[in-house]
Amino acid sequence: MITILDYGMGNCGSIKNMLRYLGADAAIVSEPEELENAKAIILPGVGSYDYGVKQLDPFKSVLEKKVLREKVPFLGICLGMQLLLESSEEGQLSGLGWIKGEAKRFDFTSIEGDQRLVVPHMGWNEVKPVTPSDIMQSVEKHSHDRFYFVHSYHADRVPEENQISVCHYGYDFTCAVQHKNIYGTQFHPEKSHKFGKQLFSRFIRLTEC
Repeated sequence: MITILDYGMGNCGSIKNMLRYLGADAAIVSEPEELENAKAIILPGVGSYDYGVKQLDPFKSVLEKKVLREKVPFLGICLGMQLLLESSEEGQLSGLGWIKGEAKRFDFTSIEGDQRLVVPHMGWNEVKPVTPSDIMQSVEKHSHDRFYFVHSYHADRVPEENQISVCHYGYDFTCAVQHKNIYGTQFHPEKSHKFGKQLFSRFIRLTEC
């Protein structure tokens, strides 16, 4: 069973629908004890960082048990990825800290010329894999996948070994991360059509190993 954690911060229904379309057994859960039998966990998220940290607090103990000790595959999406980091410029509270780094607001003041980019970064953009990963395409491929983004903050100061993909919006930023069984994407695979289906298919295969 792939469990999608509903902690009041994301659209869980579209993720569940895509997983079921791909043949996976998926359920949306909203209580800590419902995570006990999870074979994989997905943490979506849309909204402010500190509120997300507070909403996630009742689940931290069981998440640490399942993800850090039992090593079940874990995927954080958008804010769910940012909560994997240590902190965010958006708030004052500490994130899970499972991956080093912080969430930083887009800053284009150092870009030369008249180019004015809008924040939030919204819409389709190309994603370039930089490190081999179980959930992204091979770094040897010349073509890059396209995913849908909606965000004002992005991962920063992430160790190179934890960066699996980058995206360019004014400058290159880390848009997908990994540490062992823990994965995160800034983009929304559930809104990314065939590219999102391919990513979820790879994630599903992790639960079968």
